[in-house]
Amino acid sequence: MKSKKIVISMIIIALTAAFAGCSQKTESAVADEPHVPAMTNKTAGDTFEAAPDGYDGGDYDIAAPASADGYYDDAPGNTAPPATYDPSEVSKPESEPPRAGQLTAGVWSDNDNWGFFSNLVNTDLISFPSYGIDPRFRTVVNVKDSKGQPVVNAAVTLTGSDSKVIWKSVTDKNGCAYLFSPEGSSPVSAEIEFNGKKQTCEVQQPKNDNQSAVKSSDSVTDVTFDYEGELYKKTDIMFILDTTGSMSDEMLFLQSEFTAITEKLGTENTRYAVNFYRDEGDEYVTNCHNFTDNIKELQSALNAEEATGGGDMPEAVADILKESVYNASWDDNSVKLAFLIFDAPPHKGTEETIAMTIKEASAKGIHIIPIVSSNSERDTELFGRALAIATNGKYVFLTDDSGIGDSHLEPIIGYYEVQSLYDIIIDIVNEYKQ
Repeated sequence: MKSKKIVISMIIIALTAAFAGCSQKTESAVADEPHVPAMTNKTAGDTFEAAPDGYDGGDYDIAAPASADGYYDDAPGNTAPPATYDPSEVSKPESEPPRAGQLTAGVWSDNDNWGFFSNLVNTDLISFPSYGIDPRFRTVVNVKDSKGQPVVNAAVTLTGSDSKVIWKSVTDKNGCAYLFSPEGSSPVSAEIEFNGKKQTCEVQQPKNDNQSAVKSSDSVTDVTFDYEGELYKKTDIMFILDTTGSMSDEMLFLQSEFTAITEKLGTENTRYAVNFYRDEGDEYVTNCHNFTDNIKELQSALNAEEATGGGDMPEAVADILKESVYNASWDDNSVKLAFLIFDAPPHKGTEETIAMTIKEASAKGIHIIPIVSSNSERDTELFGRALAIATNGKYVFLTDDSGIGDSHLEPIIGYYEVQSLYDIIIDIVNEYKQ
């Protein structure tokens, strides 16, 4: 099942200003799903459906924490606690480690909700660039063949008035390419190429808004290409995981779910990779395992990892992105997906490396799907959204609905549905596969 949420940006901003770092819980009806056990935690104000054995007074309100078996530790005869009951004296149950399928999340696409995104930017509710990535000024090129069918996997190059290359991208299964230009630049043309066949067209210029300063804009150009594209039968899926000390919940998720994910998606024409990273001064900065269809090998690599190290907020995000984009053996003729599971931003001073790396990812057709975890701050959210926008990916974020781990930041977005993280990953892969 899915639980529905609507987030109103102005309310979130007001709450964020008043209670920095607070996030809002919404109950999620997740029972009966194979990967999402029912939530059974009791909190103050809830009632038991049936009183514990030995208690004959019917349902009662919980005025203080109960032990793991539903009984009050110092309430003989299993009766409700007295009025003078001190909750601080109750021994709290040990937290149960996450099991497969428990983590909950939401997913959002700024590219699919560009008007919403632009309004956030133009009213200064969010701001960019973020660590070298500026997704505010977008050029959309829709490529179709003479029969009106999408031209898939064509390379599209955006150039400016000085004939210099601004951005490169690859058309998706809908024949759409998203290209981005720096503030103040004027893209004038796009070159479409597939299997050595090329065609150049002028691109539409964004409309100017004379009533306010333009902080975000886009233009859409439809192109008829003389040649057909080709669907990719292969899919490369990479999981990039921050393995510092704050990431134990997310690491347990991937350790327990990885084989189930691969079994659901299959290994025919599909390869997987797992890359790990921490930070300077830790046991390692990056630890990468290249693409393979040997799931046991990758599962062993996952199971050998533990969440440790780190110590400060920024991590070696720039290093792992560069290694994952440039050094991994991505198949040229494959759908390319990279899930980045993290909770902290890059280090300051790595903006140039990140900007270069993300432009290369877009040119190769690598879709980056950030999964933002607990204890993240607003700049981490905006960085993740910038990654997703610039590479035609999705923005995924964990929610408090699972009750696992620390608080999760409520993103500044619109309507979304709470689902299990497992289901979201499966749905995203199937959406991009060709």
